[in-house]
Amino acid sequence: MSRTATSMIGDAEVTILTDGSTEFGPELFPGTPETTISALLSAQEVDAIATNFNAVLIRNGGQTILCDAGPRDLFGPTCGFLPQAMDEAGVSADAVEVLFATHLHPDHIAGMITPDGAAVFPKAELVVTRAEHAFWSDASRTDNAPDPLPDWGQLARAVLAAYGDRLRLIDEGAEIAPGLTSMPLAGHTPGHGGWRLSSGSGHLIHGGDIIHAPYLQAADPEIGIAFDMDMDTARATRKRLLDELASDGALFTGGHFLHPAFHVAVRDGTGYRLERP
Repeated sequence: MSRTATSMIGDAEVTILTDGSTEFGPELFPGTPETTISALLSAQEVDAIATNFNAVLIRNGGQTILCDAGPRDLFGPTCGFLPQAMDEAGVSADAVEVLFATHLHPDHIAGMITPDGAAVFPKAELVVTRAEHAFWSDASRTDNAPDPLPDWGQLARAVLAAYGDRLRLIDEGAEIAPGLTSMPLAGHTPGHGGWRLSSGSGHLIHGGDIIHAPYLQAADPEIGIAFDMDMDTARATRKRLLDELASDGALFTGGHFLHPAFHVAVRDGTGYRLERP
């Protein structure tokens, strides 16, 4: 099974790296009846709420950039395959020069450090938005919160510490690397965002975690997930972005899209379909 999918975006080579996969239970979608979930799955002829954990490798202008790094071994034996995906893509950990975290949840950053807390990417500069850093670097904001936030905060601070002398904070909407710009996408975490890659006439948008379960949240963008810290704001962000994407036909991807994870959004009733271009 291939763990990569590659597309040329202008002069940039973009490879989706699939770290792993899992299935969500209906309990993770509070406020959505199980009958609604079952009907959406049945209409698409699938029987599980499937999700992937993706990182994105960008080779552009002689620079190697990695966006997110998967959950490592934290989510069981079906995840933690980022090293194999990188091998398949022909890139080593020490070739990564810029490492961008769309946000500091475990399934996006655990792969940035070893179980002992050492940096996996020894030459990379870690780029994080100021708002995301401000929340997760402050233990008082997570230590007394309900589970699993204390453990997630501890992991986030371990990642920030591992890249401490190679950490660059940016404002939302600022440049990550030449041709790569961050996009604020409010609601999931305090500084959650995606990014836009522009190269020549090519463009690719990464929607971060506005969609965790493609079979559900594209078909019905009203469906929220328990991982959103501000579910109402995340819902509004998802609806706005999907509407914009469907209007302009832009190519886009995301942290949890299913392989090969390059899509366009097409309006379908009150929701959308994710189609391969």
